[in-house]
Amino acid sequence: MNIINAKIYTMEDKIIPNGYITVENGKITAVGEMSGFAVTSADILDVNGAGVYPGFVDAHSHLGMWEDGLGFEGDDGNEATDPSTPHLRGIDAVNPMDHCFEEAYRAGVTTVVTGPGSSNPVAGQLAAIKTYGNRIDDLIVKEPLAIKFALGENPKGIYHGKNEAPETRMATAAIIREQLYKAKKYLEDKQKAAEDEDFDEPDYDIKCEALLPLLRGEIKAHFHAHRADDIFTAMRLAREFKLNYVLIHCTEGHLIADKLRAEGADAVIGPLLCERSKPELRNLTPKTAAVLHKQGVSIAICTDHPVIPIQYLPLTAGLAVREGLPYEEALRAITINPARICGLEERIGSIKPGKDADLVVFEGDPLSVYTTPNMVFINGFRVI
Repeated sequence: MNIINAKIYTMEDKIIPNGYITVENGKITAVGEMSGFAVTSADILDVNGAGVYPGFVDAHSHLGMWEDGLGFEGDDGNEATDPSTPHLRGIDAVNPMDHCFEEAYRAGVTTVVTGPGSSNPVAGQLAAIKTYGNRIDDLIVKEPLAIKFALGENPKGIYHGKNEAPETRMATAAIIREQLYKAKKYLEDKQKAAEDEDFDEPDYDIKCEALLPLLRGEIKAHFHAHRADDIFTAMRLAREFKLNYVLIHCTEGHLIADKLRAEGADAVIGPLLCERSKPELRNLTPKTAAVLHKQGVSIAICTDHPVIPIQYLPLTAGLAVREGLPYEEALRAITINPARICGLEERIGSIKPGKDADLVVFEGDPLSVYTTPNMVFINGFRVI
């Protein structure tokens, strides 16, 4: 397939005013100016000057974990019976038949990071998945993508009601630290056993096994943290265990932007349209994205679906523009930035040969409340 006469927002630091994109076997194989286009196939789609963008990426959601319109029967996001559950795999709970998946791709959101909620300090394994299809195994971009950790009010609120730890922020951090130390010792013992036949391999521990890719640096830690002190706790834990990490929500990040810049932290900001529903959100402002960007912090914007419905991801990016984030940076915050922050930039996030052909066609402004995509392609297949 050849898409021609397109204004291409590559998100590779350039816009092609009038260009073409060639797609073969679900991948982008060529991108360039129309002046360099040579017809190689009769399969041509002329978009007549419309804008073509990479598929939008939501770096933090719970899509498919809380099914739309259902109560307990469709609530599979929090296993609130054990504060340390690194072995839980989000893909075992995601229901891609939930109609919110269709709402996602109809809004141009083609890839999401989804997984467990924040009731447990060590919550489980996140996955990056595409939004079109009916079998989760066929949608996976990367799994596990990251281990989800939660700080702040959510674990406290859940376990206070049970009269169990953690009832304090101290206990939340201690539970995370204890589990990571156990996994670190488990990894060391496995390595010793591999090197020394006289050293017994440790008994299989599914929780520790789940954390080995994190400790080896193969995946990242995603820390749910709203308040500034919780953000600093996340960074402290990451330093202690030499973890690659991402700050999720980062609600008070605008108050400590200089510290985040100095640490080289990545932040996934959002949700931006929600109410201040709990004390740790008292400093919530849609200006956070602009403040952090101005300080040189790499940011992405998320919905935290179902807190904000997934289809409003581009709208929240538009809100960030209204509050001072440069327009192109808002586009980057829902395309290449989340792809890079999540370690997926080799496959998604920009329009470049070799990447997945996830493409969204708009005749108007994609960040406007008035605009919806004319066409959406996922892996080169047209879904609308």
